Amino acid sequence: MGTENNIKSLVDCHIIPALLQGLLCPDLVFIEACLRCLRTVFISPVTPVQLLYTDPTVIPHLMSLLSRSQRTQEYTTQIFSHCCKTPEHQTVLFNHGAIQNIAPLLISPSYKVRMQALKCFSVLAYENTQVSMTLVNVLVDGERLSQVFVRMMQRDQPIDMQLTAAKCLTYMCRAGAIRTDESCIVLKTLPCLVRMCSKEHLLEERVEGAETLAYLMEPDVELQRIASTTDHLVAMLADYFKYPSSVSAITDIKRLDHDLKHAHELRQAAFKLYASLGSNDEDIRKKITETENMMDRIVSGLSESSIKVRLAAVRCLHSLSRSVQQLRTSFHDHAVWKPLMKLLQNAPDEILVMASSTLCNLLLEFSPSKEPILESGVIELLCSLTQSDSPALRVNGIWALMNMAFQADQKVKVEIVRCLGTEQLFRLLSDPDTNVLMKTLGLLRNLLSTRPHIDQIMSSHGKQIMQAVTLILEAEHSIEVKEQTLCILSNIADGNTAKDLIMTNDDMLQKIKYYMGHSNVKLQLAATFCVSNLIWNEEDGSQERQDKLKEMGFIDALHKLTQASDANLSDRAKTAMQQYLA
Repeated sequence: MGTENNIKSLVDCHIIPALLQGLLCPDLVFIEACLRCLRTVFISPVTPVQLLYTDPTVIPHLMSLLSRSQRTQEYTTQIFSHCCKTPEHQTVLFNHGAIQNIAPLLISPSYKVRMQALKCFSVLAYENTQVSMTLVNVLVDGERLSQVFVRMMQRDQPIDMQLTAAKCLTYMCRAGAIRTDESCIVLKTLPCLVRMCSKEHLLEERVEGAETLAYLMEPDVELQRIASTTDHLVAMLADYFKYPSSVSAITDIKRLDHDLKHAHELRQAAFKLYASLGSNDEDIRKKITETENMMDRIVSGLSESSIKVRLAAVRCLHSLSRSVQQLRTSFHDHAVWKPLMKLLQNAPDEILVMASSTLCNLLLEFSPSKEPILESGVIELLCSLTQSDSPALRVNGIWALMNMAFQADQKVKVEIVRCLGTEQLFRLLSDPDTNVLMKTLGLLRNLLSTRPHIDQIMSSHGKQIMQAVTLILEAEHSIEVKEQTLCILSNIADGNTAKDLIMTNDDMLQKIKYYMGHSNVKLQLAATFCVSNLIWNEEDGSQERQDKLKEMGFIDALHKLTQASDANLSDRAKTAMQQYLA
């Protein structure tokens, strides 16, 4: 029970195998002493938990000791909950009957045993569908396990027990074993966790309460709405930023030390909870940004020394950046883009993913931050993201460029093409990740809009672009990918000089005709659009183009489509047919 070094030297002397050997002794008092020592060694962060799993006979033997005494129950479950760190550990414990053996301990006369059993279930159920689905059906003394947890969350129970029981139900809910609209979640777990965020609790409890609540409602807009109107939660979280309290008021140096230690954990928890609360609902986002100094707090969070706080702050910012109104108002007023751009310089990947996602939203055409970001030389940075090994970063880099190219000036488009380089652009068009491919096609489509731009880009890169389009239309790709590719082709067909690249390419014309007769309406529509643009009357050379397509059997194909059951498609085909009659 001394320092970490003491534990380290004991572990190095192979104390663990010796103590595990001691568990085979018939003397119960000696077994309890060995377990107590093992417990103390295993709860130290310096002990490798893997040591519990090296000998496959250890876990079943520990399970068998659960029935010996209250002490063996307390120490063994405590060892399990500290040594269950990975999905593999969860499976080993599950397969050795952890649930059946530990469930009866939840109604033990000893508080310590009940508490350790509860902690054990929270680590077993975390992100584990198999465990959670099993827990739902367990009965303890004729009562469902979820009801036992609900009873443990009552206000007259110790806080530690309320919190851990709320975690168990939260994890079971997130693993899909309990529906989000069940009363044990809406009426019991959620209010219990909101309660934990209030001022009268210890700082550690407030951190844990907020983080668990953020996790519970992350995927569910209904829970977000309920939480946002429970006990003034949004305002209550503002208090998380007030630590350490002003130094003059603190006489107790120990208290200051404690506050300092927890201050960044509190800020991290508050940012996470705000991010979760604001991820879907516009009114909640408004409520958050109107909370005292909130935007300033997020901005200063982006440059904190603690990486965890930075990550939580950027998550919060990302959540708020999904709002058109916030992009136009508070994001603009606080010039959020500046610290965000700074954060993107050599940050670790997890921060980069969140920060670049946020940047994608700031680059949408209605965002007033788009202009200043463009002027800050962001294109280089985004192009470098598209070369990342992480698919998420490649997607975000190309997505941001796609947003940037939407209705952009020629100068911006040329700069994107120059900086990205055609080689990289075509590498992205054969990316194994479909999201990357879709966003790259989106970028290409945005680059190839408005005639002068289409003609200019096609005059310098036409051959390669047509090659890429051919490859995609010939390969096994989803309907969405092919539709996007045909839309690019329609844009090319809309250029003045660019359309010659299609007209002189019989193979491509055959492909367009093939997609006009495809079984999917979206692809038929996109292909028909293409034909329409090629034969449009008012343009130079339309007569020659019409004649060529007529020879190739396009009129029959169009005529067939005028009879299509889809109204959009038959209208589009009729409009194209009229070009021939005019």
